[in-house]
Amino acid sequence: MDYSSGAEHRNLERAFGDPDELHQLIREGEHQEQDFKFRIDSNLKIARTLVAFANTDGGRLLIGVKDNGKITGVDAEEEYFMIEGAADVYCEPPVKFDYELFEVDEKLVLLIDVPPSAERPHRVKEKDGRKLAYIRQADENFVANKVIIRYLQDRKPDTERKNLVAYGPAERLLFDYLSEHEEISVSKFSRMAKIPLFRAEKILALFLKWEVIIYYANDKGIRFRLKEDPTD
Repeated sequence: MDYSSGAEHRNLERAFGDPDELHQLIREGEHQEQDFKFRIDSNLKIARTLVAFANTDGGRLLIGVKDNGKITGVDAEEEYFMIEGAADVYCEPPVKFDYELFEVDEKLVLLIDVPPSAERPHRVKEKDGRKLAYIRQADENFVANKVIIRYLQDRKPDTERKNLVAYGPAERLLFDYLSEHEEISVSKFSRMAKIPLFRAEKILALFLKWEVIIYYANDKGIRFRLKEDPTD
């Protein structure tokens, strides 16, 4: 049952999934590719999660499940309508998703499955007029910076890793610094290499594409680390 946002239907097909499968998913808890929702109370907030899933590795929403894993149930059609509206109205481009229904003790749980998108980066239309891209890490959503936007926009399949000795001074400095230090931010790299910010962003995005570095996000922003073994 694959529907893109904007579908005209409102009556969900009553094809139910296996309750044992649902319980197994709940036992996994919330993580980078799974989120529990008691119910949807904001189109904008859920749009951020949809976009974060689509921009990263995909993910599932289990609606009708509390954070502690307790099944509470929902009005599945009402919740689907909220998801559909969020995906269509607040996401640019609209986020595609699939759904599945589960019934446990006469309670309905709606599973929304968002695949990793070939149209990334998706952005959320915020109320202040900004359009922000989000990424997913662990069980949280983070605003993507310009490095991540560049990386998401470059969907070419070529991930060939270039010989580091052929890099210029800035690229070599970045690799050498991360060989001795745990992390770096884009602004620090720009200052250290004495290059414009846009060039620092471009180099970091290229290193991400070639899988030389990885990124991680926290409440202080996005940082970059050398991948443990870039030859893997």
